[in-house]
Amino acid sequence: MIDRIVVASKNPDKIAEVEEVLGGLGLVREIVRGLDWPDVEETEPTLIGNALLKAHAVRSATGLTAVADDTGLEVDALGGEPGVHAARYAGPEASYSDNVTKLLREMEGVKRRTARFRTAIALVDESGRELTVEGVVEGEITTERRGAGGFGYDPVFSVGGRTFSEMGSEEKHRVSHRALALRALAAALGADPDRS
Repeated sequence: MIDRIVVASKNPDKIAEVEEVLGGLGLVREIVRGLDWPDVEETEPTLIGNALLKAHAVRSATGLTAVADDTGLEVDALGGEPGVHAARYAGPEASYSDNVTKLLREMEGVKRRTARFRTAIALVDESGRELTVEGVVEGEITTERRGAGGFGYDPVFSVGGRTFSEMGSEEKHRVSHRALALRALAAALGADPDRS
């Protein structure tokens, strides 16, 4: 059990999802909110590298154990793109919608639509010790947006015939890449990953 932790992200959607899953795992006594830190430029070529960058920067800025994630969408027909650049696929200031629009355009007429979401999570504790884990979920890219929930690429990433946007949060938290990675983190820290 970790006493206090900070989620090393400024993305409110990602923070909410991490907090929901972490809260259900019984891993943390308190998730500290409302702190600030300088923006962290994601300059590493790997998801794990970027997650570690963010976790170390936020631990240094706050003095608290920090958990950070970096997520990539790997589309087989696009040679693994957008990969580590998923959040900036349509440009540095791209919105979720911009990224999805570009992906659907790139996938026009493509029959093989297999893809995977990969989340790397890094935890850096107050002493600077690192722990990294990963979660991967296989799926397909749909030909159009479906569903009203979720964020990012959720409207076009389908698992078992349903996009993440068509799933409620409870269902998504059972199967998503981020939830799988957080359960792996819980297991690595000795918590019960099946509690959520």
